[in-house]
Amino acid sequence: MKYQNTKNFNHQHNEKIGVLITNLGTPDAPTPSKLKTYLKEFLSDPRVVEIPRLIWWFILNGIILNVRPKKSAHAYASVWTEEGSPLMTITKAQHRALSEMLDENLVVEFAMRYGNPSITSVIQKMSEAGVRKLVVLPLYPQYCAATTASTFDAIAQDFTQRRWLPELRFITHYHDHPLYIKACAEKIKKHWQIHERAEKIVFSYHGVPKHYLDNGDPYFCECHKTTRLIAQALNLQDGDYLTTFQSRFGREEWLQPYTDETMKSLPSKGTKSVQVFCPGFSADCLETIEEINVENKGYFIANGGERFEYITALNDEPEHIQALAQIVNDNLKGWAIANEDRQQQSQRAKVLGATF
Repeated sequence: MKYQNTKNFNHQHNEKIGVLITNLGTPDAPTPSKLKTYLKEFLSDPRVVEIPRLIWWFILNGIILNVRPKKSAHAYASVWTEEGSPLMTITKAQHRALSEMLDENLVVEFAMRYGNPSITSVIQKMSEAGVRKLVVLPLYPQYCAATTASTFDAIAQDFTQRRWLPELRFITHYHDHPLYIKACAEKIKKHWQIHERAEKIVFSYHGVPKHYLDNGDPYFCECHKTTRLIAQALNLQDGDYLTTFQSRFGREEWLQPYTDETMKSLPSKGTKSVQVFCPGFSADCLETIEEINVENKGYFIANGGERFEYITALNDEPEHIQALAQIVNDNLKGWAIANEDRQQQSQRAKVLGATF
């Protein structure tokens, strides 16, 4: 096996601690060809679609990749900006803000699970910068095998090709971290300060097939715990809010209640005004901007609703960055780089025969 070498290694270089934040990913452009490339990588992940590989290969390559890229490209084009996709733009802003808040001696980078910049390319960049201890924070507050575990899979796969492995600390979730809950509550309060509070607030999370829950995935439970803690921070009563799940596809049963069906039914049940917040999305993206604030807004209004407001994601809000920084710092405890004299280290290495 050919392993990744550590380029430009020098015994005089200081060892460093790195922090890597990751998110799901985005196509490079809102075009069918770029969407096909992105969707093929995303939907080929066995963590994302738990269907026997041979059967899924024919479905994916014979049907989905011939139909969905064009439809998805149109949706992406509707939210694309001059700087690129919202998810990419916001993740870059989060990276900058987090870098400024953390210790300046840390190497802070970001990567995408699917698309660019890839996890492998960024880990290689960090390795060449001297990172020997690495904290990875996937920006998924609630653990799910399809997102959090898939990120770990990508790192593990990269490590099988790497000669020198860094020490690794992998953060699996932060769904109930006090500062994360506080950031969510403050975001909603800020919205209420500008806009009158609606009759009901809906907490919408990305859905997954129900069999994930049946097989032991804690995602459903962690989503409900997040909702409960935010509701407590806002002093909400049981009838003031709902937890729903969005973005399902296919015929299989997914986690319920479904966000779209909820939006269609609420007006007939007497709720004429709603506000929607998505605690599971660390950054606004297609699923919040288009699916929630366009598609689901349309369902609500078309069925008799009168007022619909989407409360934007935490994005690079200061309270959010403070929460992420605290989570990272909590996981850095006990890690320190020895301030050994690198000149002496280099001399000892040469005595032992080192040529670099």
